Amino acid sequence: MGVVIDASAAACWLFADEATPETDSLLARVRDTGGHAPALWRWEMSNLLIAGIRKARISEADAAGHLADLALLPITIDTEATERAWRETFLLAQAHSLTAYDAAYLELSQRTGLELASKDEKLCAAAAAIGVRLAL
Repeated sequence: MGVVIDASAAACWLFADEATPETDSLLARVRDTGGHAPALWRWEMSNLLIAGIRKARISEADAAGHLADLALLPITIDTEATERAWRETFLLAQAHSLTAYDAAYLELSQRTGLELASKDEKLCAAAAAIGVRLAL
């Protein structure tokens, strides 16, 4: 059925020191059943890799390899999210003191009924508060 994957959870697939058995299992789940994310997920993943290069956590070659691997994952980019940015997402961000970026993942999970995979404590707390199931 898939899962909504946010950048904080997927970051664990990019940096070995952040990986856990749970995030490895999440990657296997995404490979098997697919994932969903708002379009900003691609920019966030790119930004994580750029930061990793700048902080010498990974090489440019490793980053290129990660981008190629991410492109192979069956992650559906949600096209409705941008239409909801100024309504539902804005209201969720306001109600739960989230960034609009984090609220986009929450809105997608709420709308689709899919579990949310996140390592962000504030986002997970907001998800729990509105009845969104967590995958991690």
